[in-house]
Amino acid sequence: MNKHFTHLALIIGLISFNLLNAQDVLDSSLLTIDRIYNSSEFRQERGSRIQWIEGGDAYVTIERSETGSNELIRYETAKQKRSVFISAEDLSANSDPLEIKSFTLSPDGSKVLIFNNTSRVWRSYTKGDYWVYDLSTNKLKQLGEKFKASSLMFAKFSSDNRSVAYVHEFNLYVEDFQSGAVTQLTFDGTGDIINGTFDWAYEEEFGKRDGFSWKPDSEHIAFWQIDASEIGTYYMINYTDSIYSKPIPLQYPKVGQDPSGAKVGVVNLSSKKITWIPLEGGEKENYIPGMQWVNEDLLLLQQMNRKQNQLIVWSYQPSTGALKKVYTEIEETWVELLYPDISGGGWGSNDLTIVDKGQSFLRMTETDGWRHVYKVNIETGDQILITPGEYDVAAMKVATEDGLYFMASPTNSTQRYLYYRKLNGKGSLKRITPETYEGVNSYKISPNGAFAIHTHQSITEPKTVRLISLPDHKTIKTMVDNKSYKEKLAKLALPKVKFMKVTTSEGIEIDVRMVLPVNFDASQKYPVLFYVYGEPWGQVATDTQVGLWNIMMAQKGYVIINMDNRGTPCLKGSEWRKSIYRKVGVINTRDQALAAKEILKLNYLDNDRVAVWG
Repeated sequence: MNKHFTHLALIIGLISFNLLNAQDVLDSSLLTIDRIYNSSEFRQERGSRIQWIEGGDAYVTIERSETGSNELIRYETAKQKRSVFISAEDLSANSDPLEIKSFTLSPDGSKVLIFNNTSRVWRSYTKGDYWVYDLSTNKLKQLGEKFKASSLMFAKFSSDNRSVAYVHEFNLYVEDFQSGAVTQLTFDGTGDIINGTFDWAYEEEFGKRDGFSWKPDSEHIAFWQIDASEIGTYYMINYTDSIYSKPIPLQYPKVGQDPSGAKVGVVNLSSKKITWIPLEGGEKENYIPGMQWVNEDLLLLQQMNRKQNQLIVWSYQPSTGALKKVYTEIEETWVELLYPDISGGGWGSNDLTIVDKGQSFLRMTETDGWRHVYKVNIETGDQILITPGEYDVAAMKVATEDGLYFMASPTNSTQRYLYYRKLNGKGSLKRITPETYEGVNSYKISPNGAFAIHTHQSITEPKTVRLISLPDHKTIKTMVDNKSYKEKLAKLALPKVKFMKVTTSEGIEIDVRMVLPVNFDASQKYPVLFYVYGEPWGQVATDTQVGLWNIMMAQKGYVIINMDNRGTPCLKGSEWRKSIYRKVGVINTRDQALAAKEILKLNYLDNDRVAVWG
């Protein structure tokens, strides 16, 4: 009797459990793992990448043709007049449609360089195949045909539009359009000697990938050479590609070991002679994180000591060999080169912004306690502060003839807005982003500063993208409205999000973003899930859209908390960001722990059910 009763109870229990789960699945207001990650139900619009042309008065983008193949479409920016730039039929190789990963135009706009069939190098897909489409002849030609597929890197046009240079197997090559001749410029490239690109350490720490630049006369190329021949091998284990694991060798300089040596040379295309630039200091005692041409006889190089607390900008004249210190910056902590920011700044090129028709450059620095933009005269080294005030510049966007567009948020570090200042340092700070776009904004501004692609999001608004004019910020065209995504979100049981500040027992004020459970009741106790980043590359307590996973967890009754400790890239002054110098992992965790101690005093947070991930 008891045995039969036990079986019956088990069956009833299973049926009840399955019914409850079925109700959850059938309840369209609730999210599940499958709905988030195994379906396209909540896929957001992303918008198309665009390439500004004619200074910004027009742009080219990738669209699908009626047959579903890629084609390039040209738009007049102001009037939105559409025309086919390169048809899908013309973008065919051996009758196969050409996929497009990215594209660039030649300086005179007569040719298009197309990148596809890409493969990954370290973090990014920087190897692949390159094709050139000639708009005057309507002919498509693959570059480096004699080389194996997906093996070219960083192809770019010469200033005279006659050639393309690229990297193949750690060596530099130039290919002539008219003759098809391929000329090898360096011959010592191996996995240890690297020409025109970088090793793991330079990419990871300085964001460097593309390692060469055409001189404006189209007769020379400046390039980095990395000597990794004495770097030890670190073995990673690949457990995922096969049922048997295998080691993956990686050149990796461990703490206390010498890094790769680096130098910059200028190679003459005719003679293939390389002139190495004689920077002071040893190749392994210093880094060279920046190099760029200003004009045909002026190259700027950025050199940083190994301790990374001193930056020197050098000017070099190839015609005379003259080398001159233009600018020196010294910090007690470290000199920053890359500025990560939620508005899209940071990872990528750390080139100096050239202004005043090549007479000056702009440099963001933190010498007065705030991150500001200075204009430096290349000849004299004289400096002008462009962005005075007690606030941080988050990211520079575009410098026009008279002024600078940049991101900032003087009163709220969780948000970002576009501002403008004159390059002479005079006048007042002008906010460009309208008050209606509260939250985090980002901009891709045309070279002439007249137009921009504006992206906006907040805790209550998913990403929207629009084409605008500047400086009036008028919408020309809405490119992404995410209407379908918003409609689907509106049918969900959504949590409320609130911002607050807590002050730790050490007097440190911390920004907190809290996602509250659906149907929140302050008289109840809720489990807490902290999400942490905490390092100098990430800010998490931001006025950005709430992710679906967090919404799902809030539907299940969790409170999700994000907090930003000292050392994170918040716009709170240099002392905030650099207080972790030689204390990484100490101050960060202490701020998080003490802030958590304060916030867990809230009556509705259950101190016995707390988890941390990140």
